[in-house]
Amino acid sequence: MVSRLSYLPLVTDKVKKYFSRFISDSQQDGTVWFDYNGTPLKLHYPIGILYDLFQEEGSQPWCLTIHFSKFPEDSLVKFETKDLLESYFMSCLKEADVLKHRGQVISSMQKKEHNQLWIGLVNDKFDQFWAVNRRLMELNGEQECFKYTPIRFYNEDGTYIQKLVSPLTESGKKKTVKDLLDELSTPKRKAVGAKTHGIDVHSETHLQWMSEHLSYPDNFLHLVIYYESV
Repeated sequence: MVSRLSYLPLVTDKVKKYFSRFISDSQQDGTVWFDYNGTPLKLHYPIGILYDLFQEEGSQPWCLTIHFSKFPEDSLVKFETKDLLESYFMSCLKEADVLKHRGQVISSMQKKEHNQLWIGLVNDKFDQFWAVNRRLMELNGEQECFKYTPIRFYNEDGTYIQKLVSPLTESGKKKTVKDLLDELSTPKRKAVGAKTHGIDVHSETHLQWMSEHLSYPDNFLHLVIYYESV
């Protein structure tokens, strides 16, 4: 079992150790990658969003193909060390804090606190991670919402878009998933649903609540958006 909140490169050491006796010496040092039904899985996407995107409903366990050679550099970002993934993760975390708090919280933290966030994620130690991350989820002063909601919208083909999203409507009310879906709809296709952590989110759920309670460790909401043709 692997955590939805983790990343595939963080589990490859166990994978390589298990399969080492079955692969040739020439492949022992190769970069491990995974595919599902022929689709390479993005190594910098949280495992949970990959599962939501590609797992066929009602089909368990999730059957992946593991590769030890022929890394598809045209479609995947290579993370040859955990340090590279850590740099990417911290970059996302800083971006999220800029959106929520203008970067004031993450910049006030010490290096050891940044390290604690990463180590807590790598070792799947929630208490260790949350002891620091809770500060990134707090509101400043009398604020009722973050400045913006860190959020990425995934299409069913695995691509995503990112846009500036306020947690409030123009009238000052807390924005809901329904409001968000209306914003994402176009004359040619209508956004009809959103999923995260394997849950179809209710249309009346507030974005602010979701940001505080359903964000991934990088402090972004990762939502699979479902569309219907108009």
